[in-house]
Amino acid sequence: MSNALQRTRDAIHNRAAARYRHRGEIACVDDPVAITRMLGTQEFPWGITQALSFALFRTYAVPSIGELLYDTGQFTEQTQKRYDDTVLLLDAPIEHGFDSPAGRAGIRRINQMHAMYDISNDDMLYVLSTFVVCPVQWVNNYEWRRLTDHEIDGLTNYYRRLGKHMAIKDIPETYADFERFYEDYERRHFAFSPKSLAVADATLDLLGTFLPYRLLPRAVVRRMSFALMDDRLLEAFGYPKPTALERNAVRGGLRARGLAIRFGARPRSEPLYGREMTQVCGYPRGYRIEELGTFAPGCPVPHGLSAAANDGQDTA
Repeated sequence: MSNALQRTRDAIHNRAAARYRHRGEIACVDDPVAITRMLGTQEFPWGITQALSFALFRTYAVPSIGELLYDTGQFTEQTQKRYDDTVLLLDAPIEHGFDSPAGRAGIRRINQMHAMYDISNDDMLYVLSTFVVCPVQWVNNYEWRRLTDHEIDGLTNYYRRLGKHMAIKDIPETYADFERFYEDYERRHFAFSPKSLAVADATLDLLGTFLPYRLLPRAVVRRMSFALMDDRLLEAFGYPKPTALERNAVRGGLRARGLAIRFGARPRSEPLYGREMTQVCGYPRGYRIEELGTFAPGCPVPHGLSAAANDGQDTA
């Protein structure tokens, strides 16, 4: 073997070793918070952000969820604020940990908002299940490598812990259990609702304002979004079924992005947190976690604040 060929092979090997460096580091970590932080802010920051946005979008197809969100008016009239607040509140315990002042403040704020409404435990559990299942499916389908079993367990245990802090009952034990609950709940509860559709349309309109999508015609962005949706979700919203060409082009483009990262990009050396994402743009002068969220008067389904929500104590 010539020296030039050997140097080329060594260079390829060294680049591959560097690209998988974070996977090796995560394999040595047992803390679910640290695993979720590394995956979401260094290994797959864009992909997991897309997956969590898509997870919340799916929940609108359950009428009891989508109609409540419509009745608050916030998801159709202040869509950017609701998006920003959701990202920032969910990101606080990931960045700072559950036991930190910021993490506890974020969870407290989420619990206070949820306590304003009569939300069933099953709906809360379904939303939690989307946070577990959608990132795993997205990463495994479109990112530059698949998740390891250890990483899936870490993500699952992180969201199990989040669910306990939110006083959700009957939380599944494993990823497989979450996936079964998720599939069964969607089969039983997905249905068309005009109010749910209005929330979904407002969310797609917001997507069209983010880069790179805002460089494209709005109609094209919608068709691209439809191409990523499965038939069950499309039918629940009454959206048109994309052609095979559209699905192959959009999904193939995401897989091509993953290959480009695998062979051409270096691992991220610094974490990218939700508050640093360009999509989160509603607080140019900064924010306080304790002031995030919306507590408008005249809630459509009033429900007394729980003691845990009032005093800020979690239940884990």
